[in-house]
Amino acid sequence: MAPTAPSPAKSASPSQPSGKSEVSDLKQQLRQLAGSRAPDADDQRRDVFKRVISCMTAGIDVSAAFGEMVLCSATSDVVLKKMCYLYVGVHARAHPDLALLTINFLQRDCRDQDPTIRGLALRSLCSLRVPNLVEYLVTPLTTGLKDPSAYVRMVAAVGAAKLYHISATTCLDADLPAALKALMLSDPDAQVVANCLHSLLEIWTLEAANSEAAGREIETLYSKPVVFYLLNKIKEFSEWAQCHVLELASKFLPSDNNEIFDIMNLLEDRLQHANGAVVLATIKVFLHLTMSMTDVHQQVYERIKAPLLTLVGAGSPEQSYSVLCHLHLLVMRAPMLFSSDYKSFYCQFSDPSYVKKLKLEMLTAIANESNTYEIVTELCEYAGNVDVPIARESIRAVGKIALQQYDVNAIVDRLLQFLEMDKDYVTAETLVLVKDLLRKYPQWSHDCIAVVGNISSQNIQEPKGKAALIWMLGEYSQDMHDAPYVLENIVVNWDEEQSPEVRLHLLTAVMKCFFKRPPETQKTLGATLAAGLADTHQDVHDRALFYYRLLQYDPAVAERVVNPPKQAVSVFADTQSSEIKDRIFDEFNSLSVVYQKPSYMFTDKEHRGTFEYSEDLANLTVGAEAPETVISAQRYQENDNDLLLSTSDKEDNGIRSSNGSYTSTYNAPSDLLSSQTPAETALINPGSSTYSTQTNFSLDDLLGLGVPDTPAPPPPPALALNSKPVLDPPTFQKKWGQLALSFSQECSLSPQGAASLMNPQSLIRHMQSNYIQCIASGGQPPNYKFYFYGQKAGAAAVYLVECIVNTASAKAQLKIKVEDGTTADAFSTLFQSVLSQFGRS
Repeated sequence: MAPTAPSPAKSASPSQPSGKSEVSDLKQQLRQLAGSRAPDADDQRRDVFKRVISCMTAGIDVSAAFGEMVLCSATSDVVLKKMCYLYVGVHARAHPDLALLTINFLQRDCRDQDPTIRGLALRSLCSLRVPNLVEYLVTPLTTGLKDPSAYVRMVAAVGAAKLYHISATTCLDADLPAALKALMLSDPDAQVVANCLHSLLEIWTLEAANSEAAGREIETLYSKPVVFYLLNKIKEFSEWAQCHVLELASKFLPSDNNEIFDIMNLLEDRLQHANGAVVLATIKVFLHLTMSMTDVHQQVYERIKAPLLTLVGAGSPEQSYSVLCHLHLLVMRAPMLFSSDYKSFYCQFSDPSYVKKLKLEMLTAIANESNTYEIVTELCEYAGNVDVPIARESIRAVGKIALQQYDVNAIVDRLLQFLEMDKDYVTAETLVLVKDLLRKYPQWSHDCIAVVGNISSQNIQEPKGKAALIWMLGEYSQDMHDAPYVLENIVVNWDEEQSPEVRLHLLTAVMKCFFKRPPETQKTLGATLAAGLADTHQDVHDRALFYYRLLQYDPAVAERVVNPPKQAVSVFADTQSSEIKDRIFDEFNSLSVVYQKPSYMFTDKEHRGTFEYSEDLANLTVGAEAPETVISAQRYQENDNDLLLSTSDKEDNGIRSSNGSYTSTYNAPSDLLSSQTPAETALINPGSSTYSTQTNFSLDDLLGLGVPDTPAPPPPPALALNSKPVLDPPTFQKKWGQLALSFSQECSLSPQGAASLMNPQSLIRHMQSNYIQCIASGGQPPNYKFYFYGQKAGAAAVYLVECIVNTASAKAQLKIKVEDGTTADAFSTLFQSVLSQFGRS
């Protein structure tokens, strides 16, 4: 007699599991249904299985029902099998001891008459990922690779790669790679061939790091017989498999031109494929094969243009963007070939902003004498776009085209018309472009200045726009009647100007104006230098001091430095080196093209190599100590919360930031400030009513070539460091996470130091000679990151430093954490002093 069916009243909704009571109820029902042969038993099992899967999905632990689920798996119902395999696969990883219960029924299912059940069972068996069960996988996999069903062979091919990840030795000892290779070259089913290829590449690529034989096996996959065998079957493959085969073909090295043309003929029809991934993979093959054949390579560009433009207009915006990124790369390499198709890159109303921005860049790149008028006319329409970022990009695009010397006359007129638009962002972007145009085409200064002179600085809110206007006021002050008075009004509002960029431009502009129109600018120059010397921003203060000392040394020399004869700029610096562009081209049809940077710049540590630590510290000496007394840095794998935080990471508490402002007081020249009021003079020289001779330092002092004649201020208390500090990487990381930030500031390197930093080791040696050790270092030019530590002599207190150096700007970002807060200032001063001496000895 069949057991009583479970009461519907007790059934809970699959979407609303009720916890432990629900699991107990499910166990009871599964136990009742385990041996049931009632006609509707399978239907009842389905309902219970669905509730078990629902509980599992909701995060409820249903591992207590593992035994009952295995007992109920004895059925021929494929749906029940799938749900049971899903349950087993999830809980076997969390409960390896229970996984052993599944081996018998999974092995039995691997011998089932139904190929679907055989394949599902084999896939589930390989998905257990339990190391102590690998011995049970070899036989089913070996049998599966010879199964008459293509589906089972396909699953077995992928299962071999899974086995390699669980136990590489077991996979190789069973000679599964050789079986996969034989199956790949003989199996009639295309999907089985594709899975074999994928598994072989994965296994041999990972094994190549440990075995030369694996490297030779990879080379056989790139051989002519294998590549041509796969290309001849490419129409039979799925789209995913076609991309895999095409990636293999892109790495094939043909022996002569005939092989190149044979491959291109085989793949010609793939350029018309509806799938964008297949088209891009085919294009990569064409481009890489013809790199050494200039004429054919250019013909390839012509051939691939139509398929790419078709893909841009079809599909989703995301697909269009991906294809546009690849088109953008090709346009940058051969802009003339795409110049006649400029209308294909016009922005559509429905295009997302990221697509529009990319199209604007491409329009800028393909502009030439024949299409400049049409492109600029189209770009000018975008300047009034409600999408402000796109409007900005369109104005910049117009300026870039002008800098390419195409129809400059008409473009300058268009840009000057932008200044009449009552939009702040349009005015700011236009002023920046006008400044660049005047640097390249000085002959247009009269036309531009006539319009720029009517713009009030009060109406410009963006710093870069105001800085551009100030630059033009200083550079062309002899042609602008009101230039000294406009600059005077800006200086009066010095304290209200928050941007250091504007203040720096203002200092230089007033100096230039002074040399061109001295009587009208003398008072303004005195006020400007006074404000600059009192400024808390380090760069502004230093530039004001520099100009002051130049004037003090010799006004004629100051004029030659600040306002020398200028030549027109012929070429503006490219933001991306040709080496980087070539590297991106080599990684065609990958995320490198979308991100516009090589893969090593965005892939994780596992794929780009471990973070480089200073491994050769053991070979260096600190002072006179013996090599064996130096603590060598160990490789330490960080996680997401480790030492390698970006410079933008915020500290939660305990921050005492130092902006690096120069706190010493400097006195301005009395002759220069003779026309100032006593209040203005007091601002520059507080505490003194007369000019102090203590500021009469020579130019040698400014350049660090001499010693001031006046007594130097008393130095801070000296801090002695332990010559043999001891700190291992785990302790460093722990202390770094526990200690609050004591200092966060920017300091400068000497030009010699920036030039000397060709690799991290040079700076490490210099710091070690001053008893400051490096525990980790890395980076690529021009950015380097270091983690230093020191220890107070005679005490256990340590000092930790994160130092990020940019050799291009000769700047270093410092974050300092200390255990002894009373010596924080002394250590910060000591560290910056040691860093500033780098490269001078």
